[in-house]
Amino acid sequence: MVAAGLKDRGISGGRIGIEERTTFVFSDGIAKAAPQVNVASATPVTAGCRMIKTQHELNLMRLANQVTLEAYEAVYKSLHAGMSQYDFANLIEAAYSKLGFRGEASVNVGDASALPHGSAKPQIIREGTIVLIDDGCSVEGYQSDISRTFVLGKPSDKMRKVFDIVHRAQGAALKQARPGVEAQSVDAAARKVIADAGYGPDYKYFTHRVGHGIGMDGHEWPYLVRGDTITLRPGMAFSDEPGIYIRGEFGVRLEDDMYITESGAELFTPQSPSLEDPFGKG
Repeated sequence: MVAAGLKDRGISGGRIGIEERTTFVFSDGIAKAAPQVNVASATPVTAGCRMIKTQHELNLMRLANQVTLEAYEAVYKSLHAGMSQYDFANLIEAAYSKLGFRGEASVNVGDASALPHGSAKPQIIREGTIVLIDDGCSVEGYQSDISRTFVLGKPSDKMRKVFDIVHRAQGAALKQARPGVEAQSVDAAARKVIADAGYGPDYKYFTHRVGHGIGMDGHEWPYLVRGDTITLRPGMAFSDEPGIYIRGEFGVRLEDDMYITESGAELFTPQSPSLEDPFGKG
């Protein structure tokens, strides 16, 4: 159909840009059906258009973040020993439905929380175990992405210490994020806090970038990562999600979404204050 459309319009050459999330079978099919055109990446166009959000877009993202936090908190109140990670995740999905939105969550418990992308192995929530939840919902096509880490019962002193370090790292990234600075400097600010606290060097315990762009996709350009020298501008939106992952024990990640203002950055949702009180309700 694309090739026929080009032919109908008398287009016999040139470039056709393919958006990066287009399935390969379609981009490859266009290249074969229209060999007279040069199939190229459209990312320089689409990323450039989407990385700066309007106030209306930011309002939709703020609502998505508020909905996610409300769903998480409602299910947290139902937390009890013996639940599996799937029990908890299914309740979060049901909470989103009650709120009138579509969303989901990944849930990882105990040593599985030390794997940044989790584990499919069966996991049971018990007293004193870390629970890490992550993901978000969509509001009119705009995404949220929030992580909360908490403990059923009383956390260990080591868990509290790690949480405090990650909390400070998240604050350092937020403070660094402002117009005119390079994206990689935000990652560096959080990474320094974690490394200085003894969980370094480099990516040893904090194994991923501090943030990704967010908007119509959960992950989009630009990225808060070493090597990304793009200058931050008002209207950009990112996750702010440092973490410390201790293999065989537990992991802590705190994630809220933020947007760049004229003078700094602001979170859409409040930071989580502690493992025992993840939603600041005392």
